[in-house]
Amino acid sequence: MSNTVAAAWALIVPVKPPTLGKSRLADDAGAHRAALALAVALDTVEAALRCEAVSQVLVVTADPSAADGFTALGARVLREGSPQGLNSALRQGAEAVGSATARAALQADLPALRPAELSYALSAASAFPHAFLADSAGTGTVLYTALPGEPFSPAFGGASRARHLATGAAELPLADLDSVRTDVDTLDDLRAALALGAGPRTRRVASRILPAPSADRLP
Repeated sequence: MSNTVAAAWALIVPVKPPTLGKSRLADDAGAHRAALALAVALDTVEAALRCEAVSQVLVVTADPSAADGFTALGARVLREGSPQGLNSALRQGAEAVGSATARAALQADLPALRPAELSYALSAASAFPHAFLADSAGTGTVLYTALPGEPFSPAFGGASRARHLATGAAELPLADLDSVRTDVDTLDDLRAALALGAGPRTRRVASRILPAPSADRLP
């Protein structure tokens, strides 16, 4: 895996209000659901800020109470206003960044994200006007990119891999990028992220959710 950096990317990360995030983990996470959603997003953003291909990280959120944590990490925060959905939030972020910059949309639920792997994905994406990286299940999307001057048309949500293909975006057929592709929606996803090496906030909250034997083996 090469770490060659071909562009300085503005990374846009949409963050739901923590009380609304991780809905598929509601039963398993219980009272810790909101804390887990925020922890996962903070670990994702912290790792993204350490990526050498990224010039700035812009968090788009409708929850002002979550903003301070991202600002403390060094990210910019854009108040979304009335939530209109994930893709609308991403387009607002792209508009704030401006089309003269290479823009990338990154899901906020990648707590095991490794900066070098993200750098590699972005370097590969710089060869295409628009590109995307599918999630580990092969149906969703974790990363969407647009080069300077190109329209920014993310199509996240559900079976978004097929929608991004339909828009003409190039799929990045990259191996060995588990940390970028492992998004956390279910308890099994959380276990997979922990096995890869999730960030410290995610590990702390996960230790309150997982059964004691699993929590004892957290990386």
